[in-house]
Amino acid sequence: MKKYLLASAGGASFLCLLASSICVKAAPVNPMVPDLQEKSELKINNSNAYNVKNVNIFDIKVNNENPDWNNIQNLLDSDKQIPFTADKQKDSKKVAQKKTENLNGANSNQPSLNETTTESGEADQVTSVSQLSDVQPTDWAFQALQSLVERYGCIAGYPNGTYRGNRAMTRYEFAAGLNACLERVNELIATATNDLVRKQDLETLRRLQEEFSTELATLRGRVDAVEAKTAELEANQFSTTTKLQGEAIFAGIGATGGAPGRSDPNIILVDRIRLNLNTSFTGKDLLITGLQAHNFLGGVTGSGSLQESLGLASPLLSASSARTSFEPQFPGLDVKTLSARGANSVELYKLLYIFPVANKLTLFAGTGAEVSDAFPAILPFYGEGQESISRFGNLNPVVRVSGGTSGVGLASAAGFIFNLSDSIDLRALYGSVNANLPANAPDILPGVSNTPLGSGVFGGSSVVAAQLTLKPSKSIDIGLNYANSYHEINILGTGLTSSDIGALSGVNLGIPVKLNSVGGSVNFRFSDKLSLAGYGAAIFVDDSSGRVNASSTFTSWMAGLHFKDIIGKGNTAGILFGQPLYRTDASGAANLADPGVRRTTPYHLEGYFKFRVNDNISITPGAFVLFNPEGDSRNDTTTVGVLRTTFTF
Repeated sequence: MKKYLLASAGGASFLCLLASSICVKAAPVNPMVPDLQEKSELKINNSNAYNVKNVNIFDIKVNNENPDWNNIQNLLDSDKQIPFTADKQKDSKKVAQKKTENLNGANSNQPSLNETTTESGEADQVTSVSQLSDVQPTDWAFQALQSLVERYGCIAGYPNGTYRGNRAMTRYEFAAGLNACLERVNELIATATNDLVRKQDLETLRRLQEEFSTELATLRGRVDAVEAKTAELEANQFSTTTKLQGEAIFAGIGATGGAPGRSDPNIILVDRIRLNLNTSFTGKDLLITGLQAHNFLGGVTGSGSLQESLGLASPLLSASSARTSFEPQFPGLDVKTLSARGANSVELYKLLYIFPVANKLTLFAGTGAEVSDAFPAILPFYGEGQESISRFGNLNPVVRVSGGTSGVGLASAAGFIFNLSDSIDLRALYGSVNANLPANAPDILPGVSNTPLGSGVFGGSSVVAAQLTLKPSKSIDIGLNYANSYHEINILGTGLTSSDIGALSGVNLGIPVKLNSVGGSVNFRFSDKLSLAGYGAAIFVDDSSGRVNASSTFTSWMAGLHFKDIIGKGNTAGILFGQPLYRTDASGAANLADPGVRRTTPYHLEGYFKFRVNDNISITPGAFVLFNPEGDSRNDTTTVGVLRTTFTF
């Protein structure tokens, strides 16, 4: 009986051939069958897996309780013929093509059926059996296939014009094909006006429905289970457009050395918690809303900070080379208004919207942003909570100019991302530090107001920055940076050295300065587990007031080795060495160093190891050593040790 059905053009072959191609394309299901591993012409789409219920096993309903098989059975019991027209048939094809037929197995041991599509997401409908290149008139099932194509119009071939009628299939595939066939016939019945649906085909449907009743019931059960889980997720989800991303860092920090006559500071325990709400309205755009709290101290004078305890901090704002990677640039202080912030007070540190406007062009804008938000990180050491433990080792100093990575989303910014090709990427932005302030507050020092960074979108401290990212090969990444910035007061705004405050040494703090900064970063991967990376930077500082003639040049460089999967998968390590920002030239009214400083080139040596406990927890012990800290040979060699634990969720 089964052999007859397989060979019959108008009987069971209507479904046996149909099961691997009707309405959905033949989908590789059973991983044990080698023939099913062909992936070059298939794209699996699981996005609508829980919509299977929309494609009912029986589409024609007598009432809400009885399946539409009753309609078919009534037709079999009568001598009526069921007509339909070609025009209606064409419309039904369109409806059938829009149906989704995804089925995921109830567990990993069960086969699964997925809708497969071309790259454009459309099925390759055929209207003549001659369009299938691997189907010949001599094939035993040719007539059955011809009937499906030309009479019922329910065959979708592979994108390359083949049918692959000899490939293996499972009973679940067959049941899914039967499901699709019932839907197609029901559509033809519903639109019938002129032509005929064969009575013997309806009889075949009845027999197959009985034969595969168990599989069809299983399909229905799986669909119901998926629907129930989906309903539960939708009822309890936080938002349909927003995902929560979080990071919590706990760290113990100890240090020794520092300025002469200073005692070693106590070991401190610090934290930083960030919660990012990532929202997408179209699936391609992204609104980032970031909340942050930390217990680092500092304030205007740096009081309570590790750097101040070591005697290495600047007199104002605690800038120093002894700073850790996850510490904000202005701890304990709202630098816009010089107002104090309490420990672990919640602040909005990021508000940025990113949206595409063309195939290769994306724009972004926000009132809480950092330069590093826009520019790809070239160095493998970048990652405040995961990689390098020092501020020095994370990024090129040019990216940090004008508070570009303040840790508090200091600037309002707008810019673009232009992907010229897969190997060339250009990005640029304009950032204004005090865009939300309409006017300067009264002076608290000569030339320094209580809003020291200025006010207004175009009147206060600002930066124009760009990065050209090049990938000449799979093993090399190169980033070229330029920044032109105006600072309302005499600072660099990097937080990397005590010379950051009073960039033009010997010049009043209230003198505004203009900076031209250039730098380059490179990462060369020897293998998947080992890379050599580094950067070089030069910052040219000039008086911007016209009242004094002064200029200075700062340089910095770094090189290091980065290791992946050390001892275990997910573990990383880094060894790096370099020169922190150091004033190498001064002219006019500017000095090479402040009075009393024994000017000497500083160096930084660092090592760390990140141990991945699991997907959400990592522990990073590490230390960095500062030789001639802050470029002053009077300072003792300083060692800062860090034990950082990072939780991500």
